[in-house]
Amino acid sequence: MKKLLTLLFISLICLNVSAQISQEAFKQWHQNKYSMFIHFGLYSELGGVWEGKPVTRGYSEQIQSFAGIFSDWYGDTALRFNPTEFNADEIVALAKEAGMRSIVITTKHHDGFCMFKTATTDYNSYDATPGKRDFIKEISDACKRGGINFAIYYSLIDWHFPQAYPISSHNCDFITPQHHAFTKAQVTELLTNYGPISELWFDMGSNTPEQSKELYELVHKLQPNCMVSGRLGNDQYDFSVMADNTYPEGSLQTAWQTAASMFDETWSYRSWQERGDAHVKAMEKLRSLINVVSHGGNFLLNIGPKGDGSVVPFESQVLKEIGAWLKENGEAIYGTEASPFRDQFDWGTITRKDNKLYLILSGTYPANGNISLNLPGYELKDTKGNLTDATLKGGKLTVNLPQAAYNDKTIQVLTLTLDRPVEAQTGADNVRTPNYSYSCFDYYSNYRSTVSYQWNINKPNLKELELTYTPQEVGKELVVEVDGTPYTVTLNGGKAQPLNVSPKTAWEQRYLCGPGSSLFDSPATIEASLEKAPLRKGTWKEVKEEKAMFPANILETYFVMQNVNSPKAQDVLVDVGAGNGIEVYLNGKSVMKHLNPYRCTFREEKVLLPLEKGDNQIIVRLYNRFEKETGYLLRPAAEQVIYKQKFVLPQAAQGKNHTIVVRQKNLSAVHKDTELSNLNVRAK
Repeated sequence: MKKLLTLLFISLICLNVSAQISQEAFKQWHQNKYSMFIHFGLYSELGGVWEGKPVTRGYSEQIQSFAGIFSDWYGDTALRFNPTEFNADEIVALAKEAGMRSIVITTKHHDGFCMFKTATTDYNSYDATPGKRDFIKEISDACKRGGINFAIYYSLIDWHFPQAYPISSHNCDFITPQHHAFTKAQVTELLTNYGPISELWFDMGSNTPEQSKELYELVHKLQPNCMVSGRLGNDQYDFSVMADNTYPEGSLQTAWQTAASMFDETWSYRSWQERGDAHVKAMEKLRSLINVVSHGGNFLLNIGPKGDGSVVPFESQVLKEIGAWLKENGEAIYGTEASPFRDQFDWGTITRKDNKLYLILSGTYPANGNISLNLPGYELKDTKGNLTDATLKGGKLTVNLPQAAYNDKTIQVLTLTLDRPVEAQTGADNVRTPNYSYSCFDYYSNYRSTVSYQWNINKPNLKELELTYTPQEVGKELVVEVDGTPYTVTLNGGKAQPLNVSPKTAWEQRYLCGPGSSLFDSPATIEASLEKAPLRKGTWKEVKEEKAMFPANILETYFVMQNVNSPKAQDVLVDVGAGNGIEVYLNGKSVMKHLNPYRCTFREEKVLLPLEKGDNQIIVRLYNRFEKETGYLLRPAAEQVIYKQKFVLPQAAQGKNHTIVVRQKNLSAVHKDTELSNLNVRAK
């Protein structure tokens, strides 16, 4: 059964990757784990300074926007941009010494200046600068000589292209048809003229679903094994990318990557940046690498060369220190899979490979000096590292650590060898567990989507399941996997059962807070009250209406809050509604979250809420990505009913322990939320 779970996890990741990509290419990308990002362009020449003054607002690679520089003045920077110290072979050598397995370099950032020779515009490093150099070719050739993968970044925003949208504050403008054609021409050049490209890192802009699909297909037509990043938009991707310097709350059922800069304030070179202690920074970024890899992701760490092309010594020192750690402990990083446990640990984290567990002591020394893990059915064969002793008895692994296992100079790794490969550990029996991917329209709407739900059921020779759901799910077609065998089940209404909501349930006053500006992605918990608004400088306003529409700007977020006093613990069906995206919190915890269909102006739906006895707090978060108005709906449903439907397995599932995975069938993308938050499954 545990082997089945691991195979299921791997198949979920592979399903979310284009069938055109070979298994070998995907495996290499996934196992490399750690790569170099390079932000280098005209902005590097300015170094975060305009007219002799530091530009403190925004990223330095976007200095043209944040300093309000006229396009011709900014373009004149090319006349003196002559990075004679840029040495592609030295950069590749640094990446290899740092333990990085590939390089991703900016071909064109938002300013539209191309770092490659192109027939589409003379606004490029070959035609517009004194040095007449094609930096993308130089890096591509150096990667080939150095034996590491070559990859490229490409911004979908272009402040120089005449038919593109002008500079905005958010860089998520729509892409005009002329701009889209220009993008396709440049992507074709890049994928034709520079040899094999392991990934194409699209960024920003807001494609329509059709534009995203067309670009995705173009990439794979030209280079089938090129991995496409999620920032292309509309779930057309081979690997998801978190928001800048952001890390997920757990493992994902898709290939994914976190991109991190040395300093959150900028990606490109900033001459006046306060850099601090290189060792402290190295440990910070090493912990980030470990965190990402232990959750199944890849880590992309950025450097920003100076205007003369040289690497900042501080950044070189940081990379070399991380590389020294990887030289000694790389076995715990490269080619590993995510921790087999869904739990998060204060003492550190875990990776795994074959029959080995790597306990990485990146956290704090445990209070009792012990690490305890549940590993039923395994035998401990060997241990390696700075530990006092380790035992595995009755399914419980105990590792005793000396205080010396934690120190300020490095991060230690313990290697535990077991009798067989360590599989993903199941959760508690009969508890619904969500499985996550990432879904988006574009950068700002990217969020952790629930792509399926999983139950672990302990019942000999399982023959029948009972599905419980609400009117919201009626008519949906599901894929129900029982121990890996898929069945199609249509929710046809089943047997209606009233919820018997107490008439003494008291719905109190409703409040609205907003607008605020934020990403759709957000933590799965919220702390809010009438005294504490969820938005900075926000205040609550009393509203009488159960449903209301009102004017809004793009990228705005609003919150609706209502307290409910329940005389008993009970399930209540609630009508909710929002525009482009919605999230519902009950007593501070997210219970439903998804984007609505593309450009949906308003959508009503139902959510089943398990109220506690006493006071309960319902908060609905409204997300407006595109529209000129938004709105809310929050009220108890008029009909308080659920349905129970039997599903008899065509063939009984043998054995005692079973894994049930359920998702909605025929969604437009495998990354979209399955929208089954009201569904529950149990054995009959």
